[in-house]
Amino acid sequence: MASRKRSNKRSLDQWLAEYAVSHQNPINKKIHWLCVPTIFVSILGMGMSMAAWITIVATMLVAIFYLRLSTPLFIAMGIFMLISMAAISVLPLGFKAWAAVFVIAWIGQFIGHKIEGKKPSFFEDLQFLLIGPAWVANTLMGRKIKPAEQPA
Repeated sequence: MASRKRSNKRSLDQWLAEYAVSHQNPINKKIHWLCVPTIFVSILGMGMSMAAWITIVATMLVAIFYLRLSTPLFIAMGIFMLISMAAISVLPLGFKAWAAVFVIAWIGQFIGHKIEGKKPSFFEDLQFLLIGPAWVANTLMGRKIKPAEQPA
């Protein structure tokens, strides 16, 4: 219980530094820059093809998570979500196609972690599933993310 309370109080910089620990290899980074947004969009695509209103509510809750971390991140991710929703609305893909994109992108992620030699961050805390897109957004915004110190 104590670790859960601690994890909810981490700043954006702390989250990103912890995430960066298992994302140092240049190939793994490139894989993540491609696959993380692809997974995000595919989840939205699957959701929109099943229950649009639930997907929109869930997306708004995710946006609140980002707002609690950082206003610039909230704006960047909000723009990304809107662009993603617009793309989903014009792409003629159904649930099965989005699910296939999702699976392929996750395979890419696990290949990246095999190359890196470190397990995915979300194995430690599921909230890292939302930090991955934040890491990509912050990188694209030009922020240098220094990995957290690892205990010896």
